[in-house]
Amino acid sequence: MRRTKAEAQETRQRIIDAAEHIFFLKGVSDTTLEDVAREAGVTRGAIYWHFANKVALFLALYETVNLPQEDMLAHGLDEGIQQTMDRLESAGIDWLTDISSDQQRQRIYTILLRCDYRGELVAVLNKQKEAEKERMVAFTALFQDAQKRGYLRRNWTPDAAARTICWAMKGLVSDWLLFGQNFDLVCAGKDMLSRLFEGFREDAIACQTLTSAARNVPARGGPNPH
Repeated sequence: MRRTKAEAQETRQRIIDAAEHIFFLKGVSDTTLEDVAREAGVTRGAIYWHFANKVALFLALYETVNLPQEDMLAHGLDEGIQQTMDRLESAGIDWLTDISSDQQRQRIYTILLRCDYRGELVAVLNKQKEAEKERMVAFTALFQDAQKRGYLRRNWTPDAAARTICWAMKGLVSDWLLFGQNFDLVCAGKDMLSRLFEGFREDAIACQTLTSAARNVPARGGPNPH
């Protein structure tokens, strides 16, 4: 009897869930599709119906979660640069709070961190690299806007600020996941983000001075009011 669309989707999700479990226990390289089929309670043929190979299955698992930078960028970044920087900091804290209590996300990130991206899995690494480029472009554009409006401290470049926030978030979560979760992720993350964004933000008085100065500069060739 022909399966319904809902049944097919349920089987596909069961395969992804099984892959998550086996990849976490054995590692991606040491896992076979036979292992996944056994864990999911399906045939290898059922896996091939939904996924061309193990790489396609791994990519499907990879796409089930957002990386920290993606979630941070998704939080309403069209509300003006001051509000945006505040929301960016808040979104980072929210993301750390979520992952600290979401065991599925923890397993998937751990799989990604432990994976040996050689051979057939190079395709997954390349996809991650492309996504990283896109995130870096988005963060850099954000800090470029902050710089233009006078809200980015002058000792920071937009590129340096973007790279610093991305590296800091990845490094913090990687340490927490790979070395036994032996510190309070949310507490450490709040402290880190608070210090980073304090360093990013130009002093409010300095911002007002810069803005006022910009308004009072006479147009080129125009009369000097003094």
